[in-house]
Amino acid sequence: MLQLYKNIKKLREEKGLSQDELAKLCGYTSRSSIAKIEKGEVDLQNSKILLFANALGTTPGKLMGLTDYDSKEPTTLAAHFEGEEYTEDELAEIRQFAEFVRNKRK
Repeated sequence: MLQLYKNIKKLREEKGLSQDELAKLCGYTSRSSIAKIEKGEVDLQNSKILLFANALGTTPGKLMGLTDYDSKEPTTLAAHFEGEEYTEDELAEIRQFAEFVRNKRK
């Protein structure tokens, strides 16, 4: 899990976000929470990992270091949702969560 915390800090800095800005994006009230997370002092729940991945524009698998950043993303996602239509953003989130679930098996 140490890779997760390093990647959060690395991606935050690459995106030019302050700890305060990332805190707001992820529903925290102060930068101190982000500082503790980046130091590995706080364990993140799965739902928070997905939240951080979305805020940092990546996938949970990549954020946790389970997937290489240079690997190819799948181009199609076959799923049945009882006839409901989804936006591209919603489909991207579904893909990210599917990758997260797949990577939990490893």
